[in-house]
Amino acid sequence: MKIKNILKGAVFGVFAVSGAAHAEVTLNALFMAQAAYSEDDIRNMTEDFKSANPGVNVNVELVPYEALHDKIVLSQSANGYDVVLYDVIWPAEFAQYQLLENVTDRVDADTRKGILDGAWTTVEYDGSLYGMPWIADTKFLFYNKEMLKKAGFDTPPATWAELESQAKAIKDKGIVDYPLVWSWSQSEAAICDYTTILSGMGGQFLDADGKPAFNTGGGLKALEYMVDTIDDGLTNPNSREYLEEDVRRVFSSGQAAFALNWGYMYNLANDPAESQVAGHVGIAPAPGTAGISTASAVNGSMGLGIPTKSEHKEEAWKYIQFLTSQKVQDQYAKLSLPVWEASYSNPDVIKGQEPFVDAAKTSLAVMAPRPTMAAYQEASSVLQEALQNAMLGTQTPADALNGAAEAIGDIQ
Repeated sequence: MKIKNILKGAVFGVFAVSGAAHAEVTLNALFMAQAAYSEDDIRNMTEDFKSANPGVNVNVELVPYEALHDKIVLSQSANGYDVVLYDVIWPAEFAQYQLLENVTDRVDADTRKGILDGAWTTVEYDGSLYGMPWIADTKFLFYNKEMLKKAGFDTPPATWAELESQAKAIKDKGIVDYPLVWSWSQSEAAICDYTTILSGMGGQFLDADGKPAFNTGGGLKALEYMVDTIDDGLTNPNSREYLEEDVRRVFSSGQAAFALNWGYMYNLANDPAESQVAGHVGIAPAPGTAGISTASAVNGSMGLGIPTKSEHKEEAWKYIQFLTSQKVQDQYAKLSLPVWEASYSNPDVIKGQEPFVDAAKTSLAVMAPRPTMAAYQEASSVLQEALQNAMLGTQTPADALNGAAEAIGDIQ
């Protein structure tokens, strides 16, 4: 959906502000109710902030990822939010339409130095910063150790070809009907899985001239791989309707040997209260391709920013600084690893999740970006439909991607 059309269609009004009567200022903050930090984590962090800042109240709203972008855009016509969580793929668009405050001058040198270099790409566009990195994440390969052992494998696959062959062996031995499960619904989730595979197969979204190139080379091979695993009965066919939480539930119920998902799944899948396979869950970087890559990853990081129409920018910045501080991130590191470099040598962060941290050290260093373009939402929608058509068998992977490349070239 074009951002300018959303703005034109928005209903102007005044956002209702509520909160404790004693609060001098009430912030309205928008978060994602999906992956990374849990709702309880976010609310507990916020309560800690309010305790430390008695003059500030915070209304927390959580929405599914799929609603996050349009909520941010629509709210600009109603002074809706003071703090928003946003995806790494949106700064170009938001900067073009001046939806987020430029906070470059607010970030001091120590903060710039202390946060992982790659994390800054989450909030940066054209040399300016539009918020603070908060979630450093990518897709990892999760595997059921018990199933691999039954199939005769001591280690998880290191390449996409090995993943396919291990999955076939597991299926042939009758260990599980569908060894692979993915979040391949017609949504951004499928784009993230596709980007992960594309990156490991040497593909690229755009060529040196900025023109679509995903319909050739590694981009085409990635979609062919996805379709082949469906046709060969290795991938759960319902993956074409699944989002990340569906993947977690299927894997945690013992119905899959492998899953691609965000880092938050590691501790949840190993929690007996959340999972039937707790204690048997391994995590590794997504596989690479022999002669091309040793690992695959997509930049799924997210940042916190201040909408330009916020009337409480100073208080909003304090809240963002609190949530993104190393102390708070280290305290809540079980579902989302910190963006601070020093955190990875903190025993309290590492303890009990050493495999997760080890995998992250490799994966976070090779994260592939999705295209940086103001019309990203439109381009993504086109590509989502193409992926779905190929997976449903209504188009060949080549035809689907060629059509998408032509349409996205017109959008540019």
